[in-house]
Amino acid sequence: MSDIDILSFGETMAMLVAEQTGELAAVEHFHKRIAGADSNVAIGLSRLGFNVAWLSRVGNDSLGRFVVETLIREGLDCSHVAVDNQHPTGFQFKSRNDDGSDPQVEYFRRGSAASHLSPQSISTSLLSARHLHATGIPPALSATAREMSFELMTRMRQAGRSVSFDPNLRPSLWASEQEMIREINRLAALAHWVLPGLSEGRLLTGFEDPADIAAFYLDQGAEAVAIKLGPQGAYYRTQLDQGFVAGVPVTNVVDTVGAGDGFAVGMISALLEHQSFAEAVQRANWIGSRAVQSRGDMEGLPTRSELTAEFEAAFASKLAPTFEMYSPVGASLLAKRPAQTNH
Repeated sequence: MSDIDILSFGETMAMLVAEQTGELAAVEHFHKRIAGADSNVAIGLSRLGFNVAWLSRVGNDSLGRFVVETLIREGLDCSHVAVDNQHPTGFQFKSRNDDGSDPQVEYFRRGSAASHLSPQSISTSLLSARHLHATGIPPALSATAREMSFELMTRMRQAGRSVSFDPNLRPSLWASEQEMIREINRLAALAHWVLPGLSEGRLLTGFEDPADIAAFYLDQGAEAVAIKLGPQGAYYRTQLDQGFVAGVPVTNVVDTVGAGDGFAVGMISALLEHQSFAEAVQRANWIGSRAVQSRGDMEGLPTRSELTAEFEAAFASKLAPTFEMYSPVGASLLAKRPAQTNH
C-alpha cells in the first residue's frame, strides 16, 4: 500500500493581504501569506491526518522559499516541488473586506514557475497515491500544465485510483470561453467525483437545473456529482441516489475565498473514510461554512480534533437516522481498489 494517501498539484502563490479596507492602491500595509485553491485543499486534507504529496514548481526566489516552507509546516510532502531558476514564483494582492463581500484580487502569475509544469514533472512514485485531486486551474496556466493534468488524471484512473475534480473556473487564464468549456469537460470526464459550483455547472453544461447538470457528468463517466449551491447547501447525484443537503447557517461571513476548497476537503476526506455521499456532502457544507468565518484562504480549515469536537458533536447524532437511507456510493470505488505497492 502506498504511503501517499492523496496527490494534489498546481500553483501555490505568495499572497500579500491588505491590513486595512479600501482600494488596493491606497493600502500601505500588507502581510504575507500563501494562496492557491489546489494547495488549500491539500492543506485541509493534511490537517485531517492524510499523507498528502504536493506536485508543483516555484521560483528560485524568496517568495518560492516562503511558499515551500509554509507548505512543509502544514504537513505536505514537498519533495516533488521543483525549484525553477529561470521563472519566478507567482504572487497576488488581496484586499480586505469587512462586510462579507468578495475581496479584490490582483494576480501576478503569467510566466510563473508553476506555469512550466509539464508531463515531465510527474515522478512514477507519485502514481502510487490512493487518490488524486485535480482542479481546472493548472490546465489554464499553460499548454504543458494542461498536458500534465490530462496525463495524471488518465494514468491514475487507469490504475484504479479514485480521482476528484473541481472545475474551479478561471476564465481570464483561458484563450476563450469555448476552449475553457471544452477542456474542462474533457478533464471532468476522467474523474469519479465532480464538484462544480452551480454557476460553473450551468456554464459548462448549458443546463440550468442541478439534476440535469449532474446527469451530464454522470453520462460522461463520473461516479457521483456534488453541486455547490452557496449558503443554500449542495445537491448531489450518483447512479443510485440523489438528494439535497442544506447549508450550515453562518451569521458572520468574514472572507468568502476558500469556501469551495473547504467543500472539496470535506467531500474527499469523508469519501476516503468510506462515508456515504450524503454524509460527505454534510461534512463538505460544514467545512465550507467554517472557511468563510475566518480571514484568509485556508486559515479556517479544521484539524482532525476540531472536526471531531465541532462537526461530529453537532451533527453526528442528529443526522445519523436520516443518512441510513443512503447507500455508501462514494466508498464503492475504494472497496474495489486492488492492493498497491510502492514503486
